Amino acid sequence: MALHKLVVISLDSMGFRDLNELREFVPHLDQLIKRGTWVKRVKGIFPTLTYPSHTSIITGQYPAIHGIVNNTKLQPRRKSPDWYWYRKDIKVMPLYDVAHQSGLTTAAFLWPVTAGSKIDYNLAEIFPNRIWTNQVLVSLKASSPLFLYKMNHRYGKLRRGIKQPWLDDFVTACAVDTIKNKRPDLTLIHLVDMDSMRHRNGVRSPQAKAALQRLDSRVAKIIQASRDAGTYSDTDFVILGDHYQINVEKMIHLNVVFAEHGLLTPIKGKTTYKDNWQVTAKTCDGETYVYAKDYVNLSKLKQLIAGVEGVERIYDGAEAVKLGADPRCAFLVEAKPGYYFTDEVNRPAVVEKVDPNSLGTHDRYRAVHGYGPNQPNYFTTAIFAGPSINQGKTVETAHLVDEGPTFAKILGLHYPAPTAGRVIPGVIKKWG
Repeated sequence: MALHKLVVISLDSMGFRDLNELREFVPHLDQLIKRGTWVKRVKGIFPTLTYPSHTSIITGQYPAIHGIVNNTKLQPRRKSPDWYWYRKDIKVMPLYDVAHQSGLTTAAFLWPVTAGSKIDYNLAEIFPNRIWTNQVLVSLKASSPLFLYKMNHRYGKLRRGIKQPWLDDFVTACAVDTIKNKRPDLTLIHLVDMDSMRHRNGVRSPQAKAALQRLDSRVAKIIQASRDAGTYSDTDFVILGDHYQINVEKMIHLNVVFAEHGLLTPIKGKTTYKDNWQVTAKTCDGETYVYAKDYVNLSKLKQLIAGVEGVERIYDGAEAVKLGADPRCAFLVEAKPGYYFTDEVNRPAVVEKVDPNSLGTHDRYRAVHGYGPNQPNYFTTAIFAGPSINQGKTVETAHLVDEGPTFAKILGLHYPAPTAGRVIPGVIKKWG
């Protein structure tokens, strides 16, 4: 049995600036800060994308070690490639498996990269990107089938496919039901309302602020569920972000450059390209990986990339590994703020302005993440509160990979191998 129960709520794209500047608009998060410990500035990983970030949070490792190096896989022929949905893609042990092996019950609600896992009550984050399937079928295959069936039966009317804010309402209702009726030892919840609003409308848009307020109310409902279950006094809560976002105006299509130099072959009439590439860019939005065959002259390739408008920095493969990014890349390229990368070919120019009328369609955004975590004012943040946590404290800085080891300590668990992250000092009460 766990020392305490733990509920982790990820508010996708919540940054330090949100809590630092808008606390009067989030009364429930404000109360948690007052009765817990606020880890103010949390430094993310390379790249600051949702799937790599959540896997780093739950494993305490960087992407180079845990294997989830991007949101999506390199599938040049597909406009909508597969995401890293499945647990089998993670190369180390996540905390939910450590908990499971220790006999604790686990629950997860749209927590990334949990499809096909051994989580007891699992609503996996996955969506249909093949014309011959649908949301219900892919979710049933990836999740806990009977549990998903029951949740859909009770709360399916709240959702409109995967559109926000309705999806977060559905997820919250399912999490509340499960905390009240199943009382899991470890609960992981991923809410995406604000991230969606920022992509579409901008980082500090009225729509993003309204989403933050909705998230504050959802957090309150989840905490109330533990009161209703009689587990509140034994439950620690963590409310965290996975990354922040930056507003953008221009897209960089590096694969257009590579096509012009005969390094890849576009598919006629499409923005995709053939599998027989010599060099390819694989977007992480604010950054992009560049992969190259062994025979490619990397110094010439680097010069080619460096000449493109909007490129801020190029890390070579060895530097990328030190940063914890994909060890297979030739380069990790970072865009200047205001720019982001796509994988597209057959575009009218290498760099294009984002057409406001295209916002909401594939790869067309008003704001993105995926940049390196060293961008200014780009920190995420985390609040810890509960019986194990120091009250009324702040911790100035931590790393995203420190969160998993801190969760493990709260639950009295140990990862089977050393982690890159460490328990965050000053968060957990000293006993005895």
